[in-house]
Amino acid sequence: MSAADRPTELTLTTGPPANGGSCVARHDGRVVFVRHALPGETVRVRLTGGAAPTTSYWTGDAVEILEPSPGRVESLCPIAGVDGAGCCDLAFAEPVTARRLKGAVVANQLERLGGYRWRDESEAIAEPVGDAGPAGWRTRVRLATSEDGQAGFHRYHSDELVHRLDCAQLPDGLLADLAHERWPGGAQIHVAVDSDGARHVAVSQRREGGRRGSDRGRTATRVVDGAYEAVQRVAGRTWQIPVTAFWQAHRDAPDCYSTVVGRWAQLSAGMTAWDLYGGAGIFAATMAAAVGDTGRVLTVDTSRASARAAREALADLGAVTVLTDSVRRALTAQRQRADVAVLDPPRTGAGREVIDLLAAAGVPRIIHIGCEAASFARDIGLYLARGYRVEDLRVFDSFPLTHHVECIAVLQR
Repeated sequence: MSAADRPTELTLTTGPPANGGSCVARHDGRVVFVRHALPGETVRVRLTGGAAPTTSYWTGDAVEILEPSPGRVESLCPIAGVDGAGCCDLAFAEPVTARRLKGAVVANQLERLGGYRWRDESEAIAEPVGDAGPAGWRTRVRLATSEDGQAGFHRYHSDELVHRLDCAQLPDGLLADLAHERWPGGAQIHVAVDSDGARHVAVSQRREGGRRGSDRGRTATRVVDGAYEAVQRVAGRTWQIPVTAFWQAHRDAPDCYSTVVGRWAQLSAGMTAWDLYGGAGIFAATMAAAVGDTGRVLTVDTSRASARAAREALADLGAVTVLTDSVRRALTAQRQRADVAVLDPPRTGAGREVIDLLAAAGVPRIIHIGCEAASFARDIGLYLARGYRVEDLRVFDSFPLTHHVECIAVLQR
């Protein structure tokens, strides 16, 4: 088929969900990944992307729903959709339906990429986090600005912005006054609401010049509302987290994950624990309470801002050492084996080298957290190949209205 022969639109019936928020459909033997659709729907699809017509798959958007699924609802986000913002790509799915789709995707990825059968796809479901419901759960958001200074959300995989700011993930009114401001072009606006309900807004922009050559290319940040650091509380402990730094987006996620980690770690006084990709040290705090003054907890992250927040928040815990370094280098330098290691890597996962180091160090118990289904599944397969077994695994709907999930597994050897 030549490029000229490739259709621009198709009418398709969608099959199972795929990782990344699409459903799988087929046209003349070719796979078509269809966004904005649910399994079992008949939809009119507008093909997207610049892939050559001879590739094994195409991508497209469902621009008209001819036969809807029972799980389809009126979009819960007023700015998301085919020609809208890329924020809430499952806003058209009834919340329980969305959680079932996410569970099915994780089950599929675990079996296909990790060689591990968690549960049947038809029975898999992601768990809700807290009681926030599908809307209003997000505590941190980052906006972009156009060249003419308007704030907005990106369209899906695009540099174009949508300037409506009433995304359903956000508490009502969080961004209302920001839509009318004029900001520096090409900047980023960081907005956080802290544990006290206070809002903090900072604008970051890359320097174009400066008195010294070393200033060029650096980012300058200016606070325009609230403070640069937001107060965050987890399990009775307080952190001061820069609005530009990482913190769990869902307001109930830190407490939820800390509870799971504390239960699964099975630590007792005098033990040693590693908190890898530890951020501000939330899990380190949980594990330090278990190992006591005679134990040891090492928390490692490359972010200086996160490490600084960890040192300040955990200063009273003598068992905790905060290290600003890569996980790989930190593991290579360790001479004392940990009883438990907790990993919360970025979306790309931990990967072969880090998991090899953990296995070589003889760590008997590992709690692995992942926010991308394919990377998580691949890492689980790497553990299994090194003699670990999955003791338990949970999937959380930590990002309602989107296709994203958070997965946590505890592995034992």
